Amino acid sequence: MRRVALKIAYEGAGFNGSQYQVGLPTVVGDMMRDLQTVCRGKEEDWFDIKPSSRTDAGVNALGNVVAINTDFRDNATLLKALNSVSGSIYYLGAADVPVDFNPRYANERIYRYVLPSEGLDIPLLRECASLFIGEHDFAMFCKIYENKPTVTTIDSIDIVEKGDIIELTFRAQFFLWNMIRKIVAALTAVASGKNGIDDVKEALNGKTVNFGIADPDALTLLEVRYEGLEFEPADPSSFSDRIECANRHILLRKSFLDSLTL
Repeated sequence: MRRVALKIAYEGAGFNGSQYQVGLPTVVGDMMRDLQTVCRGKEEDWFDIKPSSRTDAGVNALGNVVAINTDFRDNATLLKALNSVSGSIYYLGAADVPVDFNPRYANERIYRYVLPSEGLDIPLLRECASLFIGEHDFAMFCKIYENKPTVTTIDSIDIVEKGDIIELTFRAQFFLWNMIRKIVAALTAVASGKNGIDDVKEALNGKTVNFGIADPDALTLLEVRYEGLEFEPADPSSFSDRIECANRHILLRKSFLDSLTL
């Protein structure tokens, strides 16, 4: 048996989040099915699946990391086997890790949120985003879980305009539950004139202000980084057919929806 970290990607649509839930489609649930398919005879507990980051229902990932046990002798064969049976998860890479490796203790997590730029004051959006950088108590900008601490640090928020969309890239060692989506909702509220920037300042100082929460499907976990850990990439041909099929589905759906608006 070996302990291996897998880098995985998935579309959040159709998943009820990443954590296992009985009777509901989840990322860990589908991973368990894939692992049991390629490692017949193993009980669920044997794999000891531990994700680095929990993603909510609808949130996408291009680089989540999950630690597992495996009896495959090499990572290339493991990745090829998993990609050959999976219908929902792309297994992008693998790295050998110690048995006590805990993927929760990452050096950096990078998320990206995509917004339509129409109706938003971009300079004001940037000014408001700067308020969140550094260490703050984000109690008004997260879902509090079991009285866990709400003080953390955001290293940076980069804002890039691309045509009619805006990309907001968040970097931190870790984020609290719903934190990015609640911050994006606040940024949007201020940049659209619904709220003032002073409302955000007051919320960061502990005043109760409800900005709502942004939709999950525009949020993507781009990468989880660990010092000194390098992933052996999977052979792209092992999942290229699935990508082409997904692209065709998107184009067909767009064509159908465009026809409805004619």
